[in-house]
Amino acid sequence: MARYTGPRTKIARKFGEPIFGADKVLSKKNYPPGQHGNSRKRKTSEYGIQLREKQKAKYTYGVLEKQFRKMFDKASRSKGITGEVLLQLLESRLDNVVFRLGLAPTRAAARQLVSHRHVMVDGKVVNIPSCSIKPGQIIGIREKSKSLEVIINALAGFNHSKYPWIEWEQSSLAGKLLHLPERTDIPEEIKEQLIVELYSK
Repeated sequence: MARYTGPRTKIARKFGEPIFGADKVLSKKNYPPGQHGNSRKRKTSEYGIQLREKQKAKYTYGVLEKQFRKMFDKASRSKGITGEVLLQLLESRLDNVVFRLGLAPTRAAARQLVSHRHVMVDGKVVNIPSCSIKPGQIIGIREKSKSLEVIINALAGFNHSKYPWIEWEQSSLAGKLLHLPERTDIPEEIKEQLIVELYSK
């Protein structure tokens, strides 16, 4: 299965949430896509609700099924609450940290910045979006990439204080992961317990 590259609004409408960011179409058509999207809804089974939550998390963070399953297995073997650890693993991916630092407007754009070798971790270029960032590591932009319009536009007016687990240095266009975020600090509306229940069957 390849990474989803289709219409994002269609996916956002499926979940009824702007999981890819602000969406004008979603605000006008806040019902599922398709011929029967605006008709009477059928009751969803417990399994369907759990599956939907997993799919929402995968689309939100841009992770494929095999990657997601590996992350869940790692979370289940770790200390702490499995669902929260899973979200922490997703949040510590390099593409997500670049997005949280405000260096890109979306996670997809952050992924592209990383893949195109514009991002450095501890002074070394890293082009693997799924790379796991550890507390204390510094994420920055290559010197010759600091003038990229997409980065300048993304940073304009961005409020870095809304993510207390990240420290930002404007002069060097770099940030440090201070610690893994607490669940209350992760703004995504994902019911991680449903994902745990799904994989525990």
